[in-house]
Amino acid sequence: MIDWRTHDHTGLKVDADGHVAVVTLDNPPAHTWTVHSLSALRDLVGALNADNGIYALVITGGGEKFFSAGADLKQFASGDKAAAREAARRFGEAFEALSGFRGVSIAAINGYAMGGGLECALACDLRIIEEHAQVALPEATVGLLPCAGGTQNLPRLVGEGWAKRMILLGERIDADTAVRIGLAEEKVGKGEAKALALEWAHKAGKQSPTSIAACKTLVQATRSGTHASALVAEREAFVDLFDRADQAEGVNAFLEKRAPQWKNA
Repeated sequence: MIDWRTHDHTGLKVDADGHVAVVTLDNPPAHTWTVHSLSALRDLVGALNADNGIYALVITGGGEKFFSAGADLKQFASGDKAAAREAARRFGEAFEALSGFRGVSIAAINGYAMGGGLECALACDLRIIEEHAQVALPEATVGLLPCAGGTQNLPRLVGEGWAKRMILLGERIDADTAVRIGLAEEKVGKGEAKALALEWAHKAGKQSPTSIAACKTLVQATRSGTHASALVAEREAFVDLFDRADQAEGVNAFLEKRAPQWKNA
């Protein structure tokens, strides 16, 4: 497995803040995605999953104007279907890996998040949006469609009506609307999203990482499984936690009135 702290992440800057990995999208000026940066994100999430010292992930855009403007449309100008298939596959691999990250992932939307930029944020567990930011899935405006989870993840957050309004009408929405419809969990001032995302990430670090991984899997299972089967899985996952050191540590720390020392084991 790659050492994510020293590995070359094309189009991404990666830093550690305690138990939090901080990923900054870094392909100026608009932090558009390339097949290389998408592969880098996929590989990075895999490495973070293998690092028991990492409990959370924060992702944001460099600078003040863009979170990410999505895909670079120049790659689709020729009409090459093979190139389109490759790009769609890379988008899927990257954002499905991000969605499957075992810890808590938080998008700090610090500017425009368009197309694949918004789809990246949708693949995260939580979203914080700055007051000047705008988000959209405008692919149909240029004869394309959101192929990185947008048609599936957006309606789960905001409902079918608002998802259709954004995707079918190409509507761009502001920060207030994003919070009102449930696309983002919090609105903050300009330049403040990353700090709050880190605050949330460190708050998540106080939880048992093994419990968080199990809970996240169960919550996301509601996307495809039945309610009845999920209730059974929930009970089984609860019992399975008793095989983990963090379960005994958490309960005993509470009874002994001390802070738990998580092992992620």
